[in-house]
Amino acid sequence: MNNWFTVKVKYTKSVDNGAFKRVSEPYLLAAMTFSDAEARIYEELGAVIKGEFMVVGISRTEVHDIFAYDDAETWFKCKVRYDNFDADSEKAKKVTQSFLVSAHSVKEAYERIQESLAGMMVDFEIPSIVSSPIVDIFPYNEELDRELSRKPAEEKIESVSGKGVVYSASGSDEGEDEEEELMESEMEDEFDDENQA
Repeated sequence: MNNWFTVKVKYTKSVDNGAFKRVSEPYLLAAMTFSDAEARIYEELGAVIKGEFMVVGISRTEVHDIFAYDDAETWFKCKVRYDNFDADSEKAKKVTQSFLVSAHSVKEAYERIQESLAGMMVDFEIPSIVSSPIVDIFPYNEELDRELSRKPAEEKIESVSGKGVVYSASGSDEGEDEEEELMESEMEDEFDDENQA
């Protein structure tokens, strides 16, 4: 599962009057790990930014969904709150999620988030909409993942000794500890066998 990361990039930018200015701009991209996020930002911006640039910060960002419209480049972060009924405790719990939407104004962002979430089965409210400093968004790129030789979720990864098969969804943390323990115990068994021989 991919996560959203905000990657802050520092570089020298040519401004309107022809002068050069050192800027630090945040970009949002989908990646599996911090290392993937750094590799992806170099891949995405390498052809766009002329000259050198460096990554000065990477942070995980909680964004539920992103609604991109071609006619606007300004991103607005919208907090959406709704009640989620828990069947076990028989109580309603308030859930707050963040969404990003591109729009020209706060009013348009409000209208677009209302339109985009119209299909929700629960009533919701939008307590805040703020302009985001995000310059651009790079969603999951299947072609890039193929270039990096990642395994899709449908492919199975066999264990080293061939004793079992582990299915791994790309980016999921579940089962990693068990997988590492299995591999460590297999390596210990092989080491013991070699020492006994």
